[in-house]
Amino acid sequence: MAETQKRGKRRTMAEINVVPYIDVMLVLLVIFMITAPLLTQGVQVELPKAAAEPLSADTKEPLVVTVNKQGNYFVNIGDEQEKPIDHELLVARVAAVLRNQPGTPVMVRADKDVNYGKVVVAMALLQKAGAPQVGLVTEAPETVNVK
Repeated sequence: MAETQKRGKRRTMAEINVVPYIDVMLVLLVIFMITAPLLTQGVQVELPKAAAEPLSADTKEPLVVTVNKQGNYFVNIGDEQEKPIDHELLVARVAAVLRNQPGTPVMVRADKDVNYGKVVVAMALLQKAGAPQVGLVTEAPETVNVK
């Protein structure tokens, strides 16, 4: 009878069940793996320095995309340089030039009053066309106030 009492007594278990915590951790890991690439979207550009120097004379003639006040796009190649072009034609022309003449500098020239979003769209289209770097055309200030 003494043996049955020993078998009948149960001791309390002092271990923590970590399986639910592992499940939560794995769900959070999957969520972060999915959302991390979405947070790093953007157009990669090389921003100009404050004391920018002009292009050297020995570089190729740059391909210039112009954005006017109305947000229309123009490219300095082709027969109708004064005629606005749409997004698909812009990408096609720039891609053709970069395929035929790799290493051609690509610049964006925008009016100072144009919507910033139009300039970003132009830079994204140039990136889509295969431009590795995009420069911004600016005018040199008359006086520089460095304090």
